[in-house]
Formats: sequence, structure tokens, C-alpha cells
Amino acid sequence: MVSIKDIAKQAGVSISTVSYALNGSPKVTYETTSRILAIAKALNYVPNAAARSLKTRETKIIGVFLTDFSGAFYGDLLQGTRETLTQKGYDLIVCSGKQSHRMLPERMIDGAIILDQTFGSDEMISYADRGHKLVVLDRELSHPNINQVLLDNKAGAMLATEYLIEQGHRTLYAVTGPSGSYDSKQRLQAVMQVVERTSGVTLTVIEGDFNKSAGERAAASIMADTNGGTVSSAVFCFNDEMAIGMFNYLAGNHPEVRIGEQIHIVGFDNIELASYTQPRLTTIDYSKRKWGAFAAEQLIKLINGDTVDHERIYVTLLKGNSVGAGK
Repeated sequence: MVSIKDIAKQAGVSISTVSYALNGSPKVTYETTSRILAIAKALNYVPNAAARSLKTRETKIIGVFLTDFSGAFYGDLLQGTRETLTQKGYDLIVCSGKQSHRMLPERMIDGAIILDQTFGSDEMISYADRGHKLVVLDRELSHPNINQVLLDNKAGAMLATEYLIEQGHRTLYAVTGPSGSYDSKQRLQAVMQVVERTSGVTLTVIEGDFNKSAGERAAASIMADTNGGTVSSAVFCFNDEMAIGMFNYLAGNHPEVRIGEQIHIVGFDNIELASYTQPRLTTIDYSKRKWGAFAAEQLIKLINGDTVDHERIYVTLLKGNSVGAGK
């Protein structure tokens, strides 16, 4: 690979002169700069981005770290992030897996937006202590170099649970996310708070994993528990993926069960597929694009040394096109 040393040797100038010329510095005359650029082009010189970032201490690249890429959730989130970063002159890379964490200490990126369970909180604090700028979407951390942009999980879960109770249901099921999920823990706490203050309501918690297959398994368990749906029940799935899995299972195995009457299902996230269920899934809605945009904005502020406050993404209940009734 051609280096600036090779250009300097052929041009008969110092390495620093080549560096100044390649970066458009006025310290080098127009004639010398033109000659150096011509030599660089003839030698097919490609700048070393790693070396340049060490000198400038910036890459103009932001990393978004995700636990995985499965499901229909991430598209709008990443689109909102990308649009804002592009406006600010930054590029975006999406990462997953523990090996990618080294991009922070090796300063291959200028900062990170994290929605990734494989990132330990202590690990993030250690990076922040070394000056790295982080925005977290999946936990609460207190550090001047870390900003939080979190969903209002508790408000959403309360809206969902109260809605099911208002429909007359007294037998409730909650299908959670994976055990390590911050969002799932917050939602479960809120569900339990509503149930504890409402007399005559029973709650059964079924552990899920935010995937359709977990919804299918939960539906099978609920059908067995309610004698094939003859006992009216209501289910709050902690995301739409699992709710759709539940719809699929019931349609394929219990077509006689009327969703919205014998069993009422509420999801969370309002993904696009939720609009195609029959009946239309009731779900907790919020702007995933705005969530990503806020995260990007907050991170750029951190990088620029601006003062930032934590942000919260507010949610609403989006009712489906049927009304259930249970006793």
C-alpha cells in the first residue's frame, strides 16, 4: 500500500509537507500542492482512515449496537437515526455481537447508540470514564458521558392492562420478553401494579422472548388453561411479534375461538404487520423513527460538549377494530 512516505520521496519534500498538501493546508504553495496531488493520484494513494482519525480524533462515524437484527422492529428506528446523522455530517454503521464492542476503545467510531443486551452496564461505564460518548435505549445509567433515550414502558403497559380490565376481563395473561430485557421488566412491573390495585383480577405471567414462536407457545398454554378458550381471557403480549404469533396459532389450531370476544389480545410497538391482523391488533404505539432521531441528536450534542437532558419517548394506546367483552 502506498504511504505518504512514498509520495514524499518521489516529490522530494518532507512527510509533513505531503500531509499539509493532502489536507489542503495553506502552509504549502499552490504549485507544490498540485505536484503532490498529481503524484498521489499517479501512485493510487488511498488515505489511511485509521491514522487520520488518530490525528483528528474523529471518524465522523457513529455505531448503533443491537442485540440482533431479527423481526420487524428495527427498520424505522435505524431510519430515524440515519436521517439525523446524515444531516449532521455523520455516517452510520450497525453492529451486533461482543467482538464489535472493541470499536469504541479502538476509537473506530465517534460514539455509540446502544440497544444491546450483550453490553454490560459496567462495560459502558468504563468506556464513558475514558471519554467515550454513549446514548442508551435499554437501561438507566448515570454518567456525564451517557445519555438515556428511553421508552415510557410503564405508561404503555398500564394503558394496555387498564384497557383489558375496562373491557370486563378478570383473567389476565402477560407474555413477557426475555429475562434480561429492561423493557420487559419495566412493563411487567407496571402490569403487576395495575393488577394489585384492582380487586378480582388474576394474573398469570408467561415468559416469552419477543419472537413469534413465543407467542405461539403462549397461545397453546392459554388454550389449555382456559379449556380451549371457553373461559374468557385477555392477554397482554409485551411486543407485537408475540401477539402476531398468538393470532397465527389460534387461526391454525382453534379457528372457533373468536379473538376480541373469547380472548382479547393487546401488543406493544405497533409494527406494520399489526395493521393486517383480523381483527386489527390493539397495541401500544409510539414513533420508532422519532426514537432513533432523538438518540442521534442527543449523541451529537454529547460529542460537541453540549449539555443534554435525558429524553423519554411517549406512548399511546391504539385500539383495534373490535371490542372484546369478558366476565
